[in-house]
Amino acid sequence: MQRSHHHAVVIVGAGQAACQLAISLRQKDYPGPIVLVGDEPFLPYSRPPLSKTYFNEGEPQRLLLRKAEFYEMNDITVLTSSRVERIERAGRAVVLSDGRRLGYGQLVLATGARNRLPPVEGADLPGVMALRGLDDADRMRSLAAAARHVVIVGGGFIGLEAAAVFRAAGLRVTLLEAAGRLMARAVSPAVSDHFLRAHRDAGAEIHLGVTVRRILARPDGAAGAVELADGRTIAADAVLMATGVVPNAELAREAGLAVDNGILADCFLATSDPAISAIGDCAAVAQGPGGPHLRLESVQAAVDQAKCLAERLAGQPVPFARTPWFWSDQGPHKLQIAGLRDGADRTEIEPLPDPARLLVRSYRGERLVCVETVNLPAEHMRARRALETEAAAA
Repeated sequence: MQRSHHHAVVIVGAGQAACQLAISLRQKDYPGPIVLVGDEPFLPYSRPPLSKTYFNEGEPQRLLLRKAEFYEMNDITVLTSSRVERIERAGRAVVLSDGRRLGYGQLVLATGARNRLPPVEGADLPGVMALRGLDDADRMRSLAAAARHVVIVGGGFIGLEAAAVFRAAGLRVTLLEAAGRLMARAVSPAVSDHFLRAHRDAGAEIHLGVTVRRILARPDGAAGAVELADGRTIAADAVLMATGVVPNAELAREAGLAVDNGILADCFLATSDPAISAIGDCAAVAQGPGGPHLRLESVQAAVDQAKCLAERLAGQPVPFARTPWFWSDQGPHKLQIAGLRDGADRTEIEPLPDPARLLVRSYRGERLVCVETVNLPAEHMRARRALETEAAAA
């Protein structure tokens, strides 16, 4: 098919949001060229399995969102190992690190996020790992294979998912969390308590309310212990830093776009430059016309935003208005969350006979705003439908 280069869509990033946008545009018979620019040497792949099934399987081909043939058949160009150096808004072009210029009719920033690494002495020692991409996951598998005791710094989703796979592999696990409970930013106290018990029952040693002062080296120069602010020292064969992420918004900021905890986008995913959009982990998206901006770090948000943006670029604009939902697989415990707890003033815990299951509903006044479930997929689906219905009626 001959495509008009006056309507080229250049997508900076090659993760879930970027790939879904390219797929959705072609499904809508978008006529222009589509180019994905990714800085990793891989085709777009799924990241959630990196802290779960990939640890055991180690089969990168199974992570691919689409095989190479798909991009060829759909006339989608994927530039791997490529990095955008700057955006030239006046000329509607991006400049790559190798000097190439790519012109665009519409530019989409799907630059994702990177690990937030606290200023801890020794965090750059051999044996200290982080988990964000496929290379990180391969390194984690290699280090864990030679380890007996892993210390995890951070009690969020990634840290706890890794703790579960390490324990299942027979490793001793010590997890350190600065907050007073696990996953404190994302879940209710009842869910935090449930997973604290579950991980301790699985044999993980968990310390809450502790701060890491530094990571100490062994005689060979690799990480050998973690020193806490209270003076205690915990020996380790490897250390996983799982202390959250920050959005990759520097490219947008340098181009003069509005940035505040992410690239600011309106409810149609457009930035302060109407020729540039933002989706995925890097984007702080307005919740309705003139509403507050919210940055969601989830696969589903990335997919939904990409589909919404494809509608607009195909000439059928609709505002982004989807109830967010999340999940985390931690060993045999599947956590699913529908909605957001922000501003909730009342929580109800459903009595259940099975201690491995949990159902928590959170309200703002009389309005249901969030439902958290553990090992209750049918309840999760009912909650999503209920929240969507309530949002549509509001």
